[in-house]
Amino acid sequence: MTLRPADSSALLVDGKLIPGSGGTFEVFNPATEELIGRAAEGTAADMDAAIAAARRAFDGTEWARDHEFRARCLRQLCEALQSHIEELREITVAEVGAPVMLTSGPQLEGPIEDLRYWADLIESYAWEQDLGHASPMGIPTHRRLLKEAVGVVGAITPWNFPHQINFAKLGPALAAGNTIVLKPAPDTPWCAALVAKVIAEETEIPAGVVNVVTSTDHSLGAQLCSDPRVDLVSFTGSTATGRTVMATAAQTLKKVFLELGGKS
Repeated sequence: MTLRPADSSALLVDGKLIPGSGGTFEVFNPATEELIGRAAEGTAADMDAAIAAARRAFDGTEWARDHEFRARCLRQLCEALQSHIEELREITVAEVGAPVMLTSGPQLEGPIEDLRYWADLIESYAWEQDLGHASPMGIPTHRRLLKEAVGVVGAITPWNFPHQINFAKLGPALAAGNTIVLKPAPDTPWCAALVAKVIAEETEIPAGVVNVVTSTDHSLGAQLCSDPRVDLVSFTGSTATGRTVMATAAQTLKKVFLELGGKS
């Protein structure tokens, strides 16, 4: 694949690859400062549609309950991404500024292969446990423990290891039966957008289960944190932004997963 300034990507919303309502934004190679293409510029309206799609997919489909189907879909995704590995490698080198050497490990191939781990875990996980009979307060009771998905996950990711961090959020969230809205860093939108394209065109993952909104507008991340339809926010980035994510999510009692540092 030859990268050209005319190249652009799309958003993934409700199973459809669509242009961003805000047009496009430029993508640069950080090593050379060369313009390598454009990415879809998502807006608040696009994010609202993505959250609505994720909510519908969680509430209205069997995704969260059909463990066998989820395992099959994750294996499909792994295999489809591996068939595009050279295209992904070229994008990663150009967009991240990563050396080719690292793409055989944590920058690309490792995170894709990890999807098989999550698929296997679905099949071995104790989703249901019979705890037997008991008589709390003298009331005969048969107890069962059921493990369920949390719901809609909002994922906000940085630029430095986009595949590793994107898949570290996508893999376990999907394996557990959640739906997800991914807002990747504006520095590395193509890494997420190509994965979105593969999901839409080469897997059985239902519409709305995975949504990807690329944008230079950081307020879209805040929108994910404040929207009551989102049940959990997973954020990787600076400590300062992490505090804001936690405070905003607290207004609707969301669960949060924060990987913070800021040393870079």
